[in-house]
Order: sequence, then C-alpha cells, then structure tokens
Amino acid sequence: MQYAFHDFIGNIGLILLLGTYLLLQMGKIDSGRLPYSLLNALASLCIGISLLFAFNMSAFLVEAFWLVISLYGIVKCLRRRHAREQDARGAARP
Repeated sequence: MQYAFHDFIGNIGLILLLGTYLLLQMGKIDSGRLPYSLLNALASLCIGISLLFAFNMSAFLVEAFWLVISLYGIVKCLRRRHAREQDARGAARP
C-alpha cells in the first residue's frame, strides 16, 4: 500500500474531526459558535477529497451530510451575528 497525497489530506481531515470533537468534550469550543462548524466543514471536505481517490459510497455519504449540516451551522451562526449587529446599530441610535 502506498501513502499518497490524498491519504495525507484525509488524515488531516481525520485529525481535524477528532480534534474538534475532543475540544468540544473538553469544553474548549462551543458547538453553537462559528469555529466549531467551520472545523467540521473543513474536516469533512478533507475526508471527502480523499474519498474521491479511494471511493466508498457509505463513507462519502457520511461526509457529504456532515458537510451539509456544518454549512447549516455556519449560516445559522452568521445570521445570528448579523442580527446582533443590526440590534446593536438600532440600540445605538438616539
């Protein structure tokens, strides 16, 4: 078995995924905040890239849904941030 570049990308994704989960369990990261969703999205992208070279349908579907759910979290965080900024602007006006 050869260790190819796509294997390295997949391993980076695995480290990101497990590291993010570890940070969550240790209370160092909040699942409702943007960094959590960004790290999960990046992890699923890396693993998904590696799967394009050594395809496995089940693993690919897991990563595809992981990415979609992470993107949902990113959009939700950005909308919440935008709403807070709008509220702050409104409260600052006399």
